[in-house]
Amino acid sequence: MSAAEFSAIFLAMLAITTALRLLLAVRHMRYVAAHRDRVPAEFTDAIELPAHRKAADYTVARVSIALAEIALGAIGVLLLTVGGLLQWLYDLLAGWFEGGGYTHGVLLMGLLTLLSLVVELPFTVYRVFVIEERFGFNRMTWRTFIADLFKQGVLAILIGVPVLLVALWLMHAGGALWWLWVWMFWLGFNLLALLIYPSLIAPLFNKFEPLRDEALRQRVEALLERCGFRASGLFVMDGSRRSSHGNAYFTGFGASKRIVFFDTLLERLQPPEVEAVLAHEIGHFRLHHIWKRVAMLAAGSLAFLALLGFLVQQPWFFGGLGVESHDSAVALVLFALAIPVFTFPFSPLLSHMSRRHEFEADAYAARHARGRDLVSALVKLYRDNAATLTPDPLYSAFYDSHPPAAVRVARLSARTAPASTAAA
Repeated sequence: MSAAEFSAIFLAMLAITTALRLLLAVRHMRYVAAHRDRVPAEFTDAIELPAHRKAADYTVARVSIALAEIALGAIGVLLLTVGGLLQWLYDLLAGWFEGGGYTHGVLLMGLLTLLSLVVELPFTVYRVFVIEERFGFNRMTWRTFIADLFKQGVLAILIGVPVLLVALWLMHAGGALWWLWVWMFWLGFNLLALLIYPSLIAPLFNKFEPLRDEALRQRVEALLERCGFRASGLFVMDGSRRSSHGNAYFTGFGASKRIVFFDTLLERLQPPEVEAVLAHEIGHFRLHHIWKRVAMLAAGSLAFLALLGFLVQQPWFFGGLGVESHDSAVALVLFALAIPVFTFPFSPLLSHMSRRHEFEADAYAARHARGRDLVSALVKLYRDNAATLTPDPLYSAFYDSHPPAAVRVARLSARTAPASTAAA
């Protein structure tokens, strides 16, 4: 393949992917707006029309800003590749570091990360301090926002730079199978991150306190006993410090597993509903969804690194993307820019798998808690988080990791209906 041929293929795929993403966003906005004035029948008893309209308006506002991000992102990819910006930045840094090497590569990727932050920052600020503020969700102060940026930058330097240096070294010293060594290192790093995140990284951004509600604690511990789930602790996170959105999750693995409740979640849900939500989260663990996702990540990263191992030997890969240098850091950047262009059309496959896991975790929760409590909790979360009840089906297939609200509630209701009938 020639550089010109690959360039034509890349540009065609970039145009197709960008057009598809824009089309999906516009469809979603129109679909949600068209269903704004009528609450779906299955939710009329729990969600009033003003709340439904608020969710529709919130969704449209968020997707509207996403339209600009999609367009700007495509322009950025064009500029960096066929536009020659990446090569210009490489040459600029090469003039400062004539010897090139690892320092050059790290600074190149650091500069690109900084440029990306500068471009994304206005969108982030608008989302947090305009959209979230307008709909009553934002509790973030400017001080907290700036502190978060600073902490993220420090972590990127302390963790990202050594990881990048090791990856670049392996690409040079690993021989023809360097991609296999990089994969082994990357997989090990991700597992280590899962292990240390709960106790070392998460506390840098939020406060975690033991669950103090004794009645709720006893209920949760009884559920853990029924499910055969062991955790290192039950914690409440100060999610209200940044947002009024509520959630719950467990993190870590092995002895470091911990269950975390947002304080905003505990404020809204009754103890049986909290129990049902937690049963759903435990279901993900007991049904091995976490390890299945880790396995998928491992297989996917191995395949992509093997592909990169082939591409770095092909002059048309670099030339077709507007770069003359065959430097390892440049190859990593080009790969990161090009892969989403070619893989986005396959997003529904990943979304389908994720939604299937959600259905399975719901079924698990209905067996170990009460299904109607999970339904009640979900409806409250949909209402309080202003989650749209009427997403465009095609948009949802591409983007939503969770099933549409109506489908999910209908399945749970059908599962709990026989028990309700029998009890009657």
